[in-house]
Amino acid sequence: MSFDPAEHRMVPQQRWYEDFSLGERFVLPSRTMTSGIFAAFQVASGDNHPVHYDREFCRRHGHADMLAHGFQVVIQTCAGAGLFPHMVEESLKGFIEQSSRFLAPVLLGDTVYPCLEVDELSPNRTTGVLGLRSTVHNQHGVLVLEGRHRYLLKQRHPST
Repeated sequence: MSFDPAEHRMVPQQRWYEDFSLGERFVLPSRTMTSGIFAAFQVASGDNHPVHYDREFCRRHGHADMLAHGFQVVIQTCAGAGLFPHMVEESLKGFIEQSSRFLAPVLLGDTVYPCLEVDELSPNRTTGVLGLRSTVHNQHGVLVLEGRHRYLLKQRHPST
């Protein structure tokens, strides 16, 4: 039997703009915000404010522990952590927009549960915009982040 790299896919069936429906959910893996994740984010971002790495500074300012940077929480909604980008390898034209609102703090040791949900389907002639509501809850069920992603996808059968 011969091997074809084009057939080596996480998701065998590709999806196009018209294959998605409002309310469809893409659960992303949960993650505990460890000191390693805090340190990796600090190195990658260059952010050096002590609220993100100095536990005693945080306690002196009334926080129970170190606070995750907002962008550290946003990246938990990265679609690449789940199956969505594997489903659209053939149809994805681009990631065109992202926005977020931070609703509650995320502390060192918290476990976060990100999810993406289709909340927009805006067709164009040969493409369509797929909007995903992004949410992150903590281990207590508190919504700590909500936002949106927007992707430009090709249509399988473009309208003329």
